[in-house]
Amino acid sequence: MKKTILLLLFFLIASYGFAQDNIVYDVKFQGQKKNKVGFLKKYVSVRAGDVLDSLQLEQDVILLKRLAGVSHAYYQVFLSHDNLYNVFFNIEENFTLIPNVNVWTTTNEQVAYKVGLYDYNFLGRNIAFGGFYQNNGFDSYGINLRAPNLFTRNFGVAINHQNWTSEEPLFFDGGSANYKYSNTSFEVLALYQINFKHRLQFGVNVFKEEYSYLNGITSDAIPQSLALDKQMLKFVYEYDNLNYDYQYVEGIKNTFYLQYVTTENDFQDNFLIGWSDFLYFERVGAKGNWANRFRFGVASNNASPFAPFSVDNNLNIRGVGNIIDRGTASMVLNSEYRYTLYEKGWFILQGNGFVDAGTWRNPGGDFGDFVESRNFRIYPGVGLRFIHKRIFNAIFRIDYGYGITRKSSSGIVFGIGQYF
Repeated sequence: MKKTILLLLFFLIASYGFAQDNIVYDVKFQGQKKNKVGFLKKYVSVRAGDVLDSLQLEQDVILLKRLAGVSHAYYQVFLSHDNLYNVFFNIEENFTLIPNVNVWTTTNEQVAYKVGLYDYNFLGRNIAFGGFYQNNGFDSYGINLRAPNLFTRNFGVAINHQNWTSEEPLFFDGGSANYKYSNTSFEVLALYQINFKHRLQFGVNVFKEEYSYLNGITSDAIPQSLALDKQMLKFVYEYDNLNYDYQYVEGIKNTFYLQYVTTENDFQDNFLIGWSDFLYFERVGAKGNWANRFRFGVASNNASPFAPFSVDNNLNIRGVGNIIDRGTASMVLNSEYRYTLYEKGWFILQGNGFVDAGTWRNPGGDFGDFVESRNFRIYPGVGLRFIHKRIFNAIFRIDYGYGITRKSSSGIVFGIGQYF
């Protein structure tokens, strides 16, 4: 009987030993210099004492690669003792203190410039902080702070102030007029990460808009000077399932924006605007990347020259020109194939072929405007990307778009970062 009991005890102890989970003993980081270890330990989800889970570690690597201060990351697991393991995250850092200098010619042939400086990993804690000054015949400036992990791993804040002045066209039935447009705004947003894939932003923007007539046609219905005090409630929901491997991206991402603007004047009513950006990326072979963006937006359909959606080179259709039209709803598809032409060390030369296509609802119109030929824009084109692998968002792009629909134009578009 004793032998039987001892044998049972032996099997129980043995089975308990075999059933023990592998446990994380410690989490360590290697390769980081500017990134603070304390922040990184708070940012990843794995903790000492957790059951070792490769899926969790893979997700943490994806999260690390989404940080502005990280160009690449991977993990390693080493036995410490018994069933306890050390987890090492190996970090390749980005340089994140980025100056910004742009020079261009305005529609009246005046030379304009914009200078700025941003640190996208301020204090080594994934805080973006910086500002800009612009002169395009008028003075503009902005100051921005974005700290998504300021309070906890999941909760942060964004604070923005901007004083923007530019020459803007307003469109009437008989033509257009150019106005000096000024916007002075203060914005505070709460940033909340629900989990690995889902994030929220919500807050308020208080701003003042001013319009002063410069040239073009006039209308008795629209004053030559106008000052509007407005308040905007903003909500953003983001689903992010993208995985980055240097210049290559895979997966899907969808961002939904909703804004409600209130004002008291005779020329604009309170209005609601919402739009969605759906992104889809797929790797093609060893050097190819197929990238797509579908944007659909709708706003309150007021018959007003102040329509919120604009047709513009830098926003939606490359080659179309600077703010050539406005609408109260829009539907745009951008699709491009990116191919790495040359890669050595930190430098990458990438080529792309693209098609940008869009259509709009006219202010006061209906959704039938989407199929009106006069509202269609289709612009195929080609471009180049000059990429630095170790500097955050260090992508200089140049694209040439050529319109194939009626009354189309063509043009070159420069910019920093991928178009989308």
